Amino acid sequence: MSSESEPPPALRLENVSHTFTAGGRALRALEDISTRSARGAVTGVIGPDGAGKTTLLRLVAGLLRLQRGRLEVFGVDVARDPDGVRRRIGYMPQRFGLYEDLTVRENLDLYGKLQNVAPAERDARDRELLHMTGLGPFMNRLAGRLSGGMKQKLGLACTLVRVPMLLLLDEPTVGVDPVSRRELWEILAHLVHAERLTVILSTAYLDEAERCQRVLLLHQGRLVGAADPASFTAAAYGRSFHVSVSGLGKRQLQERIARVPGVIDATIQGAFVRVVTESGVQLTSVALPPKSGPLHILSVPPRFEDSFVTLLKSIRASSGSRPPVQPRGGAERAMRSAGATTARATRASGQDAVIIAEELTRRFGNFVAVDGVSFTVRRGEIFGLLGANGAGKSTTFRMLCGLLPASAGTLRVAGFDLRRAAASARGRIGYMAQKFSLYGDLSVLENLRFFASAYRLEGPRRRARISWAIEEFELAPRAQDVSRELPLGFKQRLGLACALMHEPDILFLDEPTSGIDPLARREFWWRINALAESGVTVLVTTHFMEEAEYCDRLAILAQGRVLARGDPESIKDRARSAARPEPTLEDAFIALLQAVPQPSAA
Repeated sequence: MSSESEPPPALRLENVSHTFTAGGRALRALEDISTRSARGAVTGVIGPDGAGKTTLLRLVAGLLRLQRGRLEVFGVDVARDPDGVRRRIGYMPQRFGLYEDLTVRENLDLYGKLQNVAPAERDARDRELLHMTGLGPFMNRLAGRLSGGMKQKLGLACTLVRVPMLLLLDEPTVGVDPVSRRELWEILAHLVHAERLTVILSTAYLDEAERCQRVLLLHQGRLVGAADPASFTAAAYGRSFHVSVSGLGKRQLQERIARVPGVIDATIQGAFVRVVTESGVQLTSVALPPKSGPLHILSVPPRFEDSFVTLLKSIRASSGSRPPVQPRGGAERAMRSAGATTARATRASGQDAVIIAEELTRRFGNFVAVDGVSFTVRRGEIFGLLGANGAGKSTTFRMLCGLLPASAGTLRVAGFDLRRAAASARGRIGYMAQKFSLYGDLSVLENLRFFASAYRLEGPRRRARISWAIEEFELAPRAQDVSRELPLGFKQRLGLACALMHEPDILFLDEPTSGIDPLARREFWWRINALAESGVTVLVTTHFMEEAEYCDRLAILAQGRVLARGDPESIKDRARSAARPEPTLEDAFIALLQAVPQPSAA
């Protein structure tokens, strides 16, 4: 216990362990976690899928019974006085915990009653929360009709109707756009400063972890790092580089660099490949084709993400765990994935436009969700649709997939007019939805069999494609597991495997990596890059601006219209200034959206 002269920390864990039982197996979610979190600070909890982040927060919130160890919140033992702990905390789960059939005001009123806040106090607190979150003009709107960012802010407001001492946030920014993420952090900074609130949050965004005063890194239930972000980042100094080669595409360069011994990480960042190496490794040994230009190597400051990936890959290597997917022959690997015949045909036909949208419009009653959107996507191209929540991206996607008819405009996909031959076009399309859209009650193998049948695969080809999916996505250890119980990374692998089952020419990805960790995102993009190299056309929406760097071209939507289009570098050029000479894609995205007049609350 702390001495009387020193107040106890906001959170203290001593040898905390927790085990779940599923399918007759004991699953150790946390193992001997000991750490402290200071008062009046923001602590980030990060780690790959299945690391134990949510379990840790649910134990602190008293939603799980403590099995072993000691856990205190402001000196109160959660095992001895769970109600005393609950009175000191506010907890926002991943899905925000809203009642979508109630209005903004009704949600706040309900949470105020549940928290036993007196009516007189509720009125004043509600006005403060509505002003802080900017939801005042929308107080009579149903929660189900709010954008993702507005739902996020309403979930936070409901959590704060009674002022807590400790605020727990479980991945609060999953599925929301960069503008909403930045607004949330402005709110948190105000709360920490004005109300001396202590915050503990888990996040899949490593740039958010850099904003925290302290970071806890979990891996397979163990605490493998606890320090301020700068201490983590310092470990990667002198080992981060930007590499480019004229006459060689960035995906081809990334693949070649990844094969160099001692390269820990290679990711596409605009016109460059960002490389992290082991100490002393030289990149001059990269094998380049004869007609390419010289290798340009520039040392750059490390990012927190560089050290995160380096540390986790070293842990996996020392433990003998499966290494992340790396390209094995790039296009050859992808041809096996998408079909050698399809790949050769798409290569031979050049850069034909396979998706053409002209003045695409979709109305829902008097509301115009998509308003005159036009763009083309070429064969073998990765094309990104970006925009804030509610910009019309998912509606555009559903029209492109033939799942929703357009109100007006021209739409051709894979040579088919979707107004006349939507079913024929769908046979050439693979679609991976924003949320896990497979059948949760079916096993992994049963889902694969179902989608093979849905795509009318029969006989030897059906068996071959199912075998390919299990091998390519390393699903064999989970083949009999019920799909809803899979870790998020495995759900994503299964979703992509099902989308590719029929060897489509075009792949639609609607925020495919939302909520998964950086290592799983890297594995995913190795596969997507290889598919594009083989001639498969990819259309993707994402809220990860780092992922948008993988795209050949982008269209940014706002209020149903195209705000900007071009390659990532030309988009970033729009935000370049003397004050910001090297803007990120997120900087450019936010600057573009902030220049658009905001709609009314009607």
